[in-house]
Amino acid sequence: MDKLAIVLMLISLVVAMPIVHSTIEEPKEVDEWLHKIHFAKEKMTKLHFYFHDTPSGKNPTAMQVAQSSITNKSSALFGLIEMIDDPLTTEPEPTSKLVGRAQGLYGASGLQDLALLMAVNFAFTSGKFNGSTLTILGRNLALHPIREMPIVGGTGVFRLARGFARAKTYSLNATTGDAIVDYNVSVIHY
Repeated sequence: MDKLAIVLMLISLVVAMPIVHSTIEEPKEVDEWLHKIHFAKEKMTKLHFYFHDTPSGKNPTAMQVAQSSITNKSSALFGLIEMIDDPLTTEPEPTSKLVGRAQGLYGASGLQDLALLMAVNFAFTSGKFNGSTLTILGRNLALHPIREMPIVGGTGVFRLARGFARAKTYSLNATTGDAIVDYNVSVIHY
């Protein structure tokens, strides 16, 4: 299997994962939940956390899985694809409280600008959202001061979620590529 086929398979898994993963496992319970949704009110939840993307060092959380024939010559790293399992924390310090993981991939999809295609699940591991996920699928103009990306779904507490995430780079090491990104997420769910 060539690298492109593997990457396409990984993207389909990342996007499909929220559809098949559920915190309620019995079909009867899912049917009951779906029936109640007709009477449920939508809620708006706002979340704030820091995303720690670390492609360098002894314990990287981002790993290159593919690149195009022109990636090394491209100022925008066109064709580079990274698989991630990045910590999400309450504060910018890596030692602050862990609230989840950003799992998925991003790829450099711009020829002129560093434009990333993000296919990432925010998997929450603590607090009232423990076991729930939110999924981003969209464009991230990584070098812009503030970027907005769509929330296209979720699981658990965030079933049928929609909304947006605003990202702002807190710190970036241009040599290693290590970055800490401040995320503010607004999500509508039931």
